[in-house]
Amino acid sequence: MREKELTTEGITNPEIDLIKTTFETLLREVSKTIVGYETIIKQVFTCLLCGGHALIEGVPGLGKTKLVKSLAGALDLKYSRIQFTPDLMPADIIGTNIISETETGQRSFEFFRGPVFGQIVLADEINRATPKTQSALLEAMQEGRVTVFGKEYQLDQPFTVLATQNPIEMEGTYPLPEAQVDRFLFKLKVEFPGKEDLLEILEKTTEENSRESTVITTTGELLKMMPLVKQVPIASNLKDYVARLILASHNSENNRARMVREYVRYGASPRGAQALVLAAKVVALLKGRYNVAFEDIKEVAVPALRHRIILNLKGEAEGIDPDDIIRNILGTVSEN
Repeated sequence: MREKELTTEGITNPEIDLIKTTFETLLREVSKTIVGYETIIKQVFTCLLCGGHALIEGVPGLGKTKLVKSLAGALDLKYSRIQFTPDLMPADIIGTNIISETETGQRSFEFFRGPVFGQIVLADEINRATPKTQSALLEAMQEGRVTVFGKEYQLDQPFTVLATQNPIEMEGTYPLPEAQVDRFLFKLKVEFPGKEDLLEILEKTTEENSRESTVITTTGELLKMMPLVKQVPIASNLKDYVARLILASHNSENNRARMVREYVRYGASPRGAQALVLAAKVVALLKGRYNVAFEDIKEVAVPALRHRIILNLKGEAEGIDPDDIIRNILGTVSEN
C-alpha cells in the first residue's frame, strides 16, 4: 500500500487523520481546564476549519471567555480580546491613524492597529455596544481585512471572531444588526452546568491543580487543514436537500412546516445554505468519512440556522424558540 492513499477527490488519508487527531487532542487538552463544553469545542473547531465565526450566547459566569482563551492557547493562535461596552467606538476595535514624530522632528501619520488584528478575536459581550460599533466588525468578518482612511490592511489567517453575548432580555443589551448576525457561521448556546459539572468546576478552579492549555498544533498545520474542507464531495441530492431546507424556512402558504407559517417573518439566507454544506463537510471529516451524509447536515442544522430565523410579532410575543422551528422544518422536509 502506498504511504499516501488517495480518496476519489484527491484527499489523502494522512490528511484526514491529521484533522481527526488534532480535534481529539484539542478536546482532551481544553477539557483539562474547561468542563462540559465538548459539543461547543467541536462546533468552534468546525467554524475555524470553515473560516467562519461563532456567536456564543449564555448568561454571565459560564466560562465563555476562558473557553475562547483556552482554545487560542491550545491552537497557538494570536489571541485578542475586545470588551464591548456602550461607550466603545469603532476606532477602538479597528485602530486609527496617529501622528508620530521622528528624531529629526518630522511628523507623519502612523496606523495604530486595534485588537481586531488577532487570529482568534474574542468579542466579549458584543451586544452591550451600540449597533454602530457592532457593525465595525463587518468588513473584517466578511473580507478578512479592514479599511482605514481608504487604505486596506489584511488580517492574519486563520482569522475567527468568537463573539459572546448575553441573552437579549438582560438589561443593557442591544440586538445585533441582522446583517452582522448572518455573518456568523454558527450561533452556539451555552447551557447552565449540572451538579456533576459544577463539582468538577469547583475542583479545577478553586484548588492548586489548575493549569493552562498546552499547544497541540501550529498555524501552518491549521492552514493546511482548512482547504481540505472544500475538497470533501457532497452528492447532488444532498445539495438539493439543503436548498429545500432553506426554502422551507421562509413563510409561504404551501409550506408544510406549521411553525414557519405561524411564527416566522424571514427565513435563512443563502449564507445559511453555505454554512450547512461547509459545516457538514467538517463533521464528515471528523467522523472519518470522505463524503457528506444526511446525518451530517441534520447535526449542524440548529447551530447554523437558529440565528437566521427571524420571528414575527406573534412568535416574539409567545417566546417561540427558533430551535423548535428548525426541528419542525427537519421533520417536514423529506430526504428524497
